[in-house]
Amino acid sequence: MIKIGNKEIPSNIIMAPMSGCTDLAFRTTVRKYGASVCFFEMVDATSLIMKSTKTFRMLKTTSKDRPIAAQLIGSNPIQMLDAAHILLDTVSEIMFLDINSACPVRKVLKKKSGAYLMKSPDTLIKIAETLSNKLKLPVTVKIRTGYDKNDLSDLTDLARRLEDTGISAIFIHGRTCKQMYSGEIDYTSIREVKSAVSIPVFGSGNIFSPELAKKMFDETGCDGITVARGALGTPWIFKDIESYLKTGKFIKPKNITDKKRIALTEHIKYIKKYRERSSEGNVGFMKKIVMWYTKGFPDASSIRNKICKIKNYGQLSDFIKSI
Repeated sequence: MIKIGNKEIPSNIIMAPMSGCTDLAFRTTVRKYGASVCFFEMVDATSLIMKSTKTFRMLKTTSKDRPIAAQLIGSNPIQMLDAAHILLDTVSEIMFLDINSACPVRKVLKKKSGAYLMKSPDTLIKIAETLSNKLKLPVTVKIRTGYDKNDLSDLTDLARRLEDTGISAIFIHGRTCKQMYSGEIDYTSIREVKSAVSIPVFGSGNIFSPELAKKMFDETGCDGITVARGALGTPWIFKDIESYLKTGKFIKPKNITDKKRIALTEHIKYIKKYRERSSEGNVGFMKKIVMWYTKGFPDASSIRNKICKIKNYGQLSDFIKSI
């Protein structure tokens, strides 16, 4: 249990937002295996304002998909506020709203959004002030350790300025924007941000196992963590982390039969149920998901090559069973 603003969150291990991944089917699957708190996929403020059908599809949810948080990306404070109101009118039970200033993808940076805000801190501060002062729910901010280099003085100054805007928590990925998702995690920077502020700080980056989750807590003193790529094809990682942190012991690893069952009878089943796409489009998406689960399979490369050639759901189902 952890408090973010005036909201009590049932776990300090949170499923991070991932574009093109953390849809309702994904969230339903990871919740079954221990994820208490999940994010929608990252939502673009401009797309919300322009009433993009694709964007509103991303906000599809159910009464069981709770607690749920949302993350907005944008560069204009007024647009971000307008988009936040649309978002909250669409989904009323959002626990907290996060401002993304961490996404390092080129098309996002070209819009001066995401991690671009790390080199435009005054804009980020204005967005944080506007949303935290005008919205009734807690507002949080996700940052990186820097834009193209680590500067602890600048980073801790930004963290303090963000806290002064009234935000309720900081999420920090332990790499610079320039590093994207490669290189070592900078635990020192996360630890310094934790020391600089009194609001909760969540660390992220390279949490692929219970041991790495514990390392994040031990090295940084952070209040919580977010799991992103570590949950792709391993939705049970949340339960594994919880168990390891409490007992120091590992849960028995999933075998190939377990992974096939979860991929086929659970995750893909939810895609069929919830994803509003053409049959062909859904199969393409399903193939991507199945490839996540083949990690660690004998001759996994050959399996993935065969998956690429599959044309329909029946073929995909039969192939999974045959592995």
